[in-house]
Order: sequence, then structure tokens, then C-alpha cells
Amino acid sequence: MTHTLRLAAAADLSRAPIDITAVLDHLVRAADATAATSIGFPGAVDLDHTEVMTRLGGRLWNNIGDPADEGGIAHTRALERAVITWTADLLAMPADDRWGYVTTGGTEGTLSALHAAHRWKPTARIYYSAAAHYSVAKVVRLLGAHGILVHARPDGEMDYAHLAEQLHRRRRFPAIVVATAGTTMTEAVDDTSRIRAVLDEHHAGGHLHVDAALSGIPLALDGRLSLDDASGIGSVAISGHKFFGTPTPCGIVLIRDHLRAAGSRVAYTATADTTITGSRCGLSAALLWHAIAVHGREGHRWRASEARRLAAYTVERLNAVGWPAWRHPHAFTVVLPTPPEHVRRKWLLATDGDTSHLICMPGITPGQVDAFVADIADTRPRIRPIPRPRPATASPASSHAR
Repeated sequence: MTHTLRLAAAADLSRAPIDITAVLDHLVRAADATAATSIGFPGAVDLDHTEVMTRLGGRLWNNIGDPADEGGIAHTRALERAVITWTADLLAMPADDRWGYVTTGGTEGTLSALHAAHRWKPTARIYYSAAAHYSVAKVVRLLGAHGILVHARPDGEMDYAHLAEQLHRRRRFPAIVVATAGTTMTEAVDDTSRIRAVLDEHHAGGHLHVDAALSGIPLALDGRLSLDDASGIGSVAISGHKFFGTPTPCGIVLIRDHLRAAGSRVAYTATADTTITGSRCGLSAALLWHAIAVHGREGHRWRASEARRLAAYTVERLNAVGWPAWRHPHAFTVVLPTPPEHVRRKWLLATDGDTSHLICMPGITPGQVDAFVADIADTRPRIRPIPRPRPATASPASSHAR
């Protein structure tokens, strides 16, 4: 088998013999070939997880049950609890009203949080914006709940007047609102203070969940996202493989402990059934723990600052060559008019119609940005600017400040 190997045919398990080495080599070569131009999707590439993968990657680490369970062997629940505590402390979540676990990613985190909220308020309508991640609508369907779509502004932030209108029309039903801290295309941050005020006006006691998969940790490091009592936020979902760049998809969910239903005990595992998946990846918890332990708050704050600095540089460079680009002040994401197909394909840009983005995650370099801008400049486009954020006295994220 050569570099032109047809992967599907080579991996077909009904054929014999199978050249396992060739298949694995092909996967590695393909990933390596696109690494330098993979700037469209959010995964940090600056952290070295080799030590954890080398020392723990050769066996099963099963964090089955609740993170507080102590029984069993070959699990990393102690590390998982440390990750949850660190994240909850970072978000100023009250120590006497917090619970969480390491998930498979942001989608499971939102499912776990909304499942708890929906069990608490089974007739609730779940409100989310048109710019919310596609998984939110999927979670609503999985729960068999009633979902209400709320308009989003051109820059990706929720339309709060439309939220108020939708809440008012359904004021006889309890409400659960999903805010987003880092929307998919523009990294917009919904103003949870405004959402809480609107929610309380129509549905006192309604649940507010934040899908913070992309921007949760960077905003928390800035003090712009908080789960203290004043925030009125009941739950949050954060991704682990984005800002922390873990080599396996994972995430963190935090939920107010008083909102959860107690999980039943499973006799044969001697654990509490409190999570969505039951068996959970202990390696993911170890990877998150390692990333936090090595760099700490200040190290990760520096990483976020450098990534934002590069994003600002990218906006300047693109505008200098006549390709109008913009970003939210807090964001790693740079929004731009959709380039020609060959540029999109080479740089693996995320695209939605006339809008594309690149994401200056930690580890992306100025050299990569310069090469991308050179390819853009060579297209010599005739384009119109895409919608930019409206002028504001403060960053949208500032509304999260304690």
C-alpha cells in the first residue's frame, strides 16, 4: 500500500490480509498534512499531552458512577474531582451548591444540565437562540421538550427583545433559557444579566443554562463569566478539547446541586448512577487535570491573552489586503466574507453561506496567519463587508462580571 491508499477499502475488516500498519500510517500522514492549515475549528495545539498518553494511554481507566464514588480500581475519579473543584472555584460557584463531572464534550454537558432542569420543571419551554450550537436543538428533541427559537442579532448575540416577547407569550409555562458563551460562527457571548432580568420578569425562578463550550474557560479567567449566586446561572457546559486541547473529546458540566435528582445506587458497580453515560473516560479526566496542573490559572490566562492578540493581528492583516474582517473584543474567532473554495478547502475554514471564520486558538502562529492572508490577497476579491458588532460601551462578555 502506498501514499495513495484508499482508506475505506484498506480498512475493510471483511478482507484479508489487512495491512494494519499502512492504515494507521495513512491516518497519521493525512492528519499531519493538514495540521499547518487547520485554522477553521477550535482546538488548541500548544499543549503537550504526551506524558499522560504515554503513561496512562495503554489501559482502561473507567470513571463509572459519580465522581464522589471511591470504589473500584483503575479509575481517575480523584483527578476528576480536582478538575471539577478547580473549574467551579474559577467560576466562583458556591461550594455548598455545586456538582459536576467530566463529560464526553459540550453536547453531553448541555444534555445533562437540561435533563436536570427539565426534570425539575417538566412542563417548561426551553428557549435558545438561532446562533446557538446545533446540539441544543438536538438535546431539546431528546428530552421530548418544547423548544422555542429566539432570534439572534447579525453579530451572533441573542435578541433580548424577542426573548421577552416569546417568554411573555408562554408565561403560563415554566421557562428554561440556554445562553451561549461563544457562538459557533462569531464567538458572540449572550448577556446573562439581561437574560436573567428578562427571565425573572416573566418567569421568576426559571432556569438559566450557559453553553460555554468554546469561551467558558477564557471568560472565567478574565472574571467575565461567573456562577456565583448573583449571576442567576444554574448550570454551565464547557468543552475540554477546545481551549485545553486534549487529544480526546471531553468536557465539564457544572450544575447547582439542589437542582439535581438523586441518582440510584447500582449494586453490581457499587456506584451512584448520576451521569448520562455511566461508564466514563478516566483518561479524559487525567488529561484535563494535567493541563490545569502544568499551567495553572496564570499560565492559561497568558495563553488566552496571546491568542486574542493574534486574532487582533489577523483582523488587521486581512483588512490591510482589502478583505474586511472583524472579531468580538474577547474572541479568538475572526469573522470574514467567505473566500473562494480553494482557499476554504486548503485552510479548512468553517463556512455558513457568505460568512466564514478562522479561530486563533492557542498554538496558531503568526506565520500561519501570514500565509493565509497571502492566499487571500492573491484572490484579489470584489467583496462587501459582512455585519459587524454594533458599537457598545463594553464587551458583551463584560455583563458576566461578578
